[in-house]
Amino acid sequence: MNIVITGATGFIGSRLGAALKDRGHHVVGVARHVPAGTSASEWIAMDVAAATPAAWAPHLRGIDAVVNAVGLFRETRGQRFEAVHVAAAHALFEACVAQGVPRVVQVSALGADEGASTAYHLSKKAADDALLALPLEAAIVQPSLVFSPAGPSAQLFLAWASLPLLPLPAGGGQALQPVHVDDLVQALVVLVERMPLRGSRVPLVGPVPISLGTYLQALRHGLGLPPASTLSIPATLMRLLARAGDVLPGSVLDSASWQMLQRGNSASAGDISRLLGRPPRDASAFMTPEQAEAARTQALLAWLLPTLRAALAVVWIVTGIVSMGLYPVEASHALLARAGVPTAWRPSMLYGAAALDLALGVLTLWPMRRRRWLWLAQAALIVLYTAIISLRLPEYWLHPYGPVLKNLPMLALLLLLAMLEPARRR
Repeated sequence: MNIVITGATGFIGSRLGAALKDRGHHVVGVARHVPAGTSASEWIAMDVAAATPAAWAPHLRGIDAVVNAVGLFRETRGQRFEAVHVAAAHALFEACVAQGVPRVVQVSALGADEGASTAYHLSKKAADDALLALPLEAAIVQPSLVFSPAGPSAQLFLAWASLPLLPLPAGGGQALQPVHVDDLVQALVVLVERMPLRGSRVPLVGPVPISLGTYLQALRHGLGLPPASTLSIPATLMRLLARAGDVLPGSVLDSASWQMLQRGNSASAGDISRLLGRPPRDASAFMTPEQAEAARTQALLAWLLPTLRAALAVVWIVTGIVSMGLYPVEASHALLARAGVPTAWRPSMLYGAAALDLALGVLTLWPMRRRRWLWLAQAALIVLYTAIISLRLPEYWLHPYGPVLKNLPMLALLLLLAMLEPARRR
């Protein structure tokens, strides 16, 4: 078959494209930014949010099936639900009718139904309804929460599950029915190759509904971690946190996601079981033992690294504040004198070093893409301080509280942070 997939570089689209190619189909991916070095016969560079039916026409001639896997979970300034989910889908579906494309699969979302209330679900439902009103052999697939060890949402849940104490919003009793991405893709392949009756809505879910708390404990089991104690977060506090997330860019929790979580996310597993020829896998079997170790390390680092950065920032900031005057200035000047600093330089050296400490602490908390230079700068400053103290104040090495000796774990922490920084893309 000749198949076009929109959103082909996305989480679902990329995996579906690979699976269809493995089965011998010719797949053409559509994306705003196509992978470098790819053939024009395999990719179409297009901003689907701005595409018209006429723009689609030359790309759909001779196509046997179209899968619309374009989607976004939260709006940004440049991407809106109405443009990406509704207008773009309308243009694509109308072009499919005009060009005689026989099969269309729309990747929607569980919850995009008559009970939808959030902008995300309503926009998905609007596209679904528009497709079902056209003279096309179409299927609307409605995935639940999709799990893959490499998936963005799954990585968030894995990090959450790896915490030593599990915070559960409103007790964690919300219904979920997570589905493994491999089951999802396998079901989509069957739909593309062997379309069911026109106008069907197909929930792609796990075998049975489970609570959020149960899901997190199942993920802990998959990570090889023992069950964790839980802490219920009151619904009132969750609402306040969700409202704060509405104005924080990149926040995972906002009012819409909190509303969707409260509503629940479950459906019958009958359709996906028929497509797979077996029940979908249970959450307890989402990860293989071979995947567990790497997933556990990644999950732990997801919250341990921010914790380490916060602790490091506190050290620099508190040191700067103490040096500004909480510690007697005369005593600080006496130490500078013993270190060989001339009298006239001591005030500027004291307050300059304190300001530098404060700046390093703030920069440690500041969101930046690259921090390796910051960790190396902090390490260099600690080495400098240690060298001066070793030469001028060597007795501090023998101090019972180990004020200089503590520089060693600080340097080890900075080395760890520097080594774990993402490599630059060439």
